[in-house]
Amino acid sequence: MSLEFIGIDPQTGDGESPTVWIDQEKRELVFQGWKPDAQTEAACAAFEVPGHAVGIPDHEAVVRIPARMAQMIREACDALERAQL
Repeated sequence: MSLEFIGIDPQTGDGESPTVWIDQEKRELVFQGWKPDAQTEAACAAFEVPGHAVGIPDHEAVVRIPARMAQMIREACDALERAQL
């Protein structure tokens, strides 16, 4: 697997490293973020929308990404879209 690094939280410190990558082969965004607290995870698990099972499947995870990384996420989306053209 070859990931393309997009960016890391500009306020990262020791042990803190929310990161954004893209996987061109799979056409996916890849995030490293903070684990949610129990309250956030429970709220996500209880969320109901049509066609979406309640809960978080074992093969999925909820992560927290700081809003200050929004530009990196846009950059990652743009990079995937450019590769598709």
